[in-house]
Amino acid sequence: MDGPELSRDSPAPASDILELSRRLVDATADLAFAPPVAHVYRPLEYAWDAHAAYVDAYAGLGARVLLVGMNPGPHGMCQTGVPFGDVGMVRDWLGIQAHVRAPASQHPRRPVLGFETARGEVSGKRVWGWASARYGSPRRFFAAFFVWNYCPLAFLEESGRNRTPDKLPAAERAALLGPCDEALRGVAAALGAERVLGVGNFAARRARVALAETGFQLGVVPHPSPASPLANRDWPGAFERALAGNGVTLPLPGQALGG
Repeated sequence: MDGPELSRDSPAPASDILELSRRLVDATADLAFAPPVAHVYRPLEYAWDAHAAYVDAYAGLGARVLLVGMNPGPHGMCQTGVPFGDVGMVRDWLGIQAHVRAPASQHPRRPVLGFETARGEVSGKRVWGWASARYGSPRRFFAAFFVWNYCPLAFLEESGRNRTPDKLPAAERAALLGPCDEALRGVAAALGAERVLGVGNFAARRARVALAETGFQLGVVPHPSPASPLANRDWPGAFERALAGNGVTLPLPGQALGG
């Protein structure tokens, strides 16, 4: 495995994206959310070191396809600061491990244990497992793709249920979407991406709004969530067919493993 080289001499896209992340933290810091939201997790704040390591290592490798997820999952990015951040894949394949602080307000059934968490995330296992199988090393994958979450916040109800951004009231949603749209435009531009593909319909819709008339080629690929019957049947196959339908050429199996 090619592990990350966590040098402070980051390529320009990495330093630009880290600055966009800082602005997104500031722009969403004072947003308030009414019940049924009981806890808001902000991993770009408390897991900043891991997020920065991810961006430093992988945002400057030449990706032309930006994959955009919706928002952090309680067992993924909420723990590791990395999109689709299953702890085992982030630590063992991406080669990232960093101190994660405890959020100020935690749901007792959804504690943030960072890289000490024993629970995995199915979506993250699927995304990074596919990348590992198809590309072999993370650096080869990130030479083609970069992965970003549109919204940096996670919302938990009193029951512990995850509430997705599309379920927020209109006024709360509007206050949140503006900064997220701005960050997405900045990330796509910093990468010099050609295609921006939403992982799931919500992210694809937001990309169409945020990037309207910008020249990026836009599309959608299936979300790997176990809540999706399609994802549980053959997510890698459906994902690759969607990539091909969006004009993305993949290496033949095993072709990306050498050199």
